[in-house]
Amino acid sequence: MLALTGNSRIYLYRMRCDLRKSFDGLCGIIRDHFREDPLSGSLFVFVNKRENMVKLLYWDRDGLAIWFKRLEMGRFKIPKGDD
Repeated sequence: MLALTGNSRIYLYRMRCDLRKSFDGLCGIIRDHFREDPLSGSLFVFVNKRENMVKLLYWDRDGLAIWFKRLEMGRFKIPKGDD
């Protein structure tokens, strides 16, 4: 279950991501791009090129979890710059 607290850190990977990547591939991006530990309890957000799919990776007490959503219509609104 995804439970965010007031002090949860959320990282958005702004470059478009190949969402065929799973645990190991996304953890590699987290370590290389964010210089963060995937097991830190933070939430990491990845979006595909067409911006109609999003994948979240987070540590869930005893293991990594992935949440995935595909929009049938429309796109996710991705903040640009320092938004």
